Amino acid sequence: MEALILVLHVLAAVAIIALVLLQQGKGADAGASFGGGASQTVFGSQGGSSFFGRMTAVFALVFFLTSFGLAFFASEQAKSVSGALDFVPSAPQVEETVGLPELGDKKATGSDLPVTE
Repeated sequence: MEALILVLHVLAAVAIIALVLLQQGKGADAGASFGGGASQTVFGSQGGSSFFGRMTAVFALVFFLTSFGLAFFASEQAKSVSGALDFVPSAPQVEETVGLPELGDKKATGSDLPVTE
């Protein structure tokens, strides 16, 4: 289920990018007033601005919903990981490792540092 939401999330992001790049800027309307031929466009006399705007809004909604879905799955996964770490041993429970010298022990062997007396 998480993989399906992730795929939808990526596809919605790519669709938003494509739709934003396909939309005309505000300066593109100035050419239409001097005989741009708006009646010969594919999307009608109003152009594609309302169509692309609505499609961008739909894909933005899908993007936000998939973002919430992915956040939900991430929080559930974090809860399951933190539940597995409930038992953390305290200091008395940890056994002392064998072979480590004390700081004041001058008889410690295996040290590269010279012992001064």
